[in-house]
Amino acid sequence: MPKIGLEIHGYLQTNEKLFCNCKAIHGAKVTSPNTNVCPICTAQPGAKPMLPNSVASKKIIQIALVLNCKINEKLIWQRKHYSWPDLPKGYQNTISGTYAIPVGTKGKFNEIGITEVHIEEDPAAWNPKTGEVDYNRSGFPLVEIVTDPDFSSSDQVVEWLKNLLHALSYIKAIDKSLGIKADVNVSLPDKKGERVELKNINSIENIKNAIEVEIQRQISQGVPKIQETRAYNAEKQTTSLMRTKEQASDYRFIPEPDLPLVKISKNKIKVLEKEIPQSPQVKLKNIIKDYKIDNASAEILTKNIDVIQFFEEVIKKIPKEIAVPWTTIELLRILNYNKVSLDDPTIDIKPEHFIELLKLVENKSITPLKAKEILNKFVPVSFSPEDEAKSQGKITNEKELEEFCKISIKNNPKATQDFKNSEQNSLNFLIGDVMKQSNKRADYQKTREILIKELKK
Repeated sequence: MPKIGLEIHGYLQTNEKLFCNCKAIHGAKVTSPNTNVCPICTAQPGAKPMLPNSVASKKIIQIALVLNCKINEKLIWQRKHYSWPDLPKGYQNTISGTYAIPVGTKGKFNEIGITEVHIEEDPAAWNPKTGEVDYNRSGFPLVEIVTDPDFSSSDQVVEWLKNLLHALSYIKAIDKSLGIKADVNVSLPDKKGERVELKNINSIENIKNAIEVEIQRQISQGVPKIQETRAYNAEKQTTSLMRTKEQASDYRFIPEPDLPLVKISKNKIKVLEKEIPQSPQVKLKNIIKDYKIDNASAEILTKNIDVIQFFEEVIKKIPKEIAVPWTTIELLRILNYNKVSLDDPTIDIKPEHFIELLKLVENKSITPLKAKEILNKFVPVSFSPEDEAKSQGKITNEKELEEFCKISIKNNPKATQDFKNSEQNSLNFLIGDVMKQSNKRADYQKTREILIKELKK
């Protein structure tokens, strides 16, 4: 049976780099290379690191707590030496290595042991084909989560990683837009093979495929007798030898003289632990039990911490029969349509405005169609719907509705004839036409009754 372990890297969600005030801007938001840089993150002569980013320090402790790790109270930064163009100092600052005490150790998450959790800085981006180096990401704060070799299949790894990322999204620890990278360790101990490390695999799908490819390679070609580091080629579905595995001594770890010992008090750990919300699994069970919500809706609500917290404000004042579908369907509809999320800094949808809107629906002051139209306008910033509802209230007056229905019948002779031929879809078409005439304000039930009466004359 295979033994599989992971070394997972993710970008901590911070506004600034780890040891300087340069902006930690990722991906498409970066306009050009080497614009968010300074003497510290480009290692200019004489430049010294600032104290570690406080937000990154808080998040790394909370990640370790989520993974049920023992938090170490004294941390020593290390210099990890290696010579690549992407590392301007010639070493990487990390809380790992020969003399290091990781932030968290001996944890467990979903039955998989956690060896350690630590923090380190990201190197720059080096293009070996052109020789160009972009220092924009040099110094980004990274979390590394090292698991015990407790996995036995690629499917188990995939399921565990999805649960891990879901749990970490609840504390907003990792920048979800950038995903994760992983080094994957694979061995076949029953065949007495040494461990193979697959480097820098950049998606859950590729992690799964790489594991399966490497296991099959070892079965067909024979297990390695010394530790190897291999590269995974996603296009060719192969792994190739990069080097035999380095030992810790190859990196010449030494304590970082320019950074002080980090002390974490027991009181600080308790404060950070109290800030951690319930896990997604616990939250799912609780909302099903507390609000008597069906499993499918509960799973949708708990996918995102901001959505479930929003919903819990709404359901305090709105019956679940209205609150659930309007949150799981209509609210998510407008967010998905605009390609945003509730935690997007450009979005400000207030629960109180959403509650006002649903109360208007509950009281039948406006039609659901009109409410949806108003909700569409809540992006990017919501507003009180009361004023708009006053001028856009539901039309219940029978004479007014009768006029709309007569016009609809007159203007749609084919639909009228289809109704008489017992084609029921034609009635829905005519109701839709009345809604269009009334700017979605016509009372649905009364409109339906009047249309049927008029059509039967």
